[in-house]
Amino acid sequence: MQPQYKPKSPNFSSGPCAKRPGYNVTSLALSALGRSHRSAIGKAALQRCCEETAELLGLPEGYRVGVVPASDTGAMEMALWSMLGPRPVDVLHWESFGSGWHTDIVKQLKVDPVRSMQAEYGELPPLHEVDFQHDVVFTWNGTTSGVKVPDGKWIADDRQGLTICDATSAVFAMELPWKKLDVVTFSWQKVLGGEGAHGMLILSPRAVERLESYTPAWPLPKIFRMTKGGKLIEGLFRGETINTPSMLCVADYLDALSWVRGLGGVSAAIDRSVANMAVVENFVDQHEWIDFLAKEPAQRSNTSICLTLKTDPDQTKRFIKLLADEEVAFDIGAYRDAPDGIRIWGGATVETSDMEALMPWLQWAYQKATQSQ
Repeated sequence: MQPQYKPKSPNFSSGPCAKRPGYNVTSLALSALGRSHRSAIGKAALQRCCEETAELLGLPEGYRVGVVPASDTGAMEMALWSMLGPRPVDVLHWESFGSGWHTDIVKQLKVDPVRSMQAEYGELPPLHEVDFQHDVVFTWNGTTSGVKVPDGKWIADDRQGLTICDATSAVFAMELPWKKLDVVTFSWQKVLGGEGAHGMLILSPRAVERLESYTPAWPLPKIFRMTKGGKLIEGLFRGETINTPSMLCVADYLDALSWVRGLGGVSAAIDRSVANMAVVENFVDQHEWIDFLAKEPAQRSNTSICLTLKTDPDQTKRFIKLLADEEVAFDIGAYRDAPDGIRIWGGATVETSDMEALMPWLQWAYQKATQSQ
């Protein structure tokens, strides 16, 4: 039987992600539109992005937050191009984006030596083998594999190298051990359902020290430069952006931050995502034709929930199309480099009632997709 109830929002894409419940673009504070980002009102809005992010996340004293170009990718590349080189590098990668950072480090920057600590989709590399005399580059949550780092216990407190963490689909949805992370990047378009094209770069005092004491052997494009005369350009972390940002996107991000504050803060946002994951776990436990791509329960992402189906590739395509045609779930196909299956976004902006409404439709779509053609 076709289910009777549909999710109120069928947007389960893993980026850009669903807007917050009750979102209305006409309710945004738009006084900075049409104004220069260097005007007093423009700089004030951008500075609020930095300050409110730090406040809500509870960042340690001395950590800096900046708005940078080109989404999470831009933020990570700024860090890699500016800081790597003086130490060996351990690169942990178990999905598409982490593997991309490994390629950049080895083939573009040609850092030497580099240890590639790789795992297949659904698994993590051996975290206990990481050498914290080295710089360490990793994703906290594998957006394309649904595998996350379960905690920060494996990160040494007395590390000598920097920890550089791509946390784009983790920030605001997972607990992060900030004092153990020297560089953290994320984008507005993931857990907060913001707009694309802008990245957030968080630096510890140790990361700032690296920037001020080390000059890379390779040339740095202007868009990556964070120092001048051997000193950090502090204005970058007060809203004085390198290039021109979208003030409409800035207003959208500030609205999302206000929503998180209204929920009760980051812990409440995390709870919403965990509740979404619990709905999927319960469904998977009751159906033998669907399973998590992540092998270990503690490593299952509660945001980019990646699932395998007992279907062939054509049946999987039919499954996804059926749900889209019924306007029940949009954009839930697995990432192009990932194993065949589906990926359901479970971040904080997704209502748990919508996740609950979606589950019977998965059963319906599976039965329809696997019927003899």
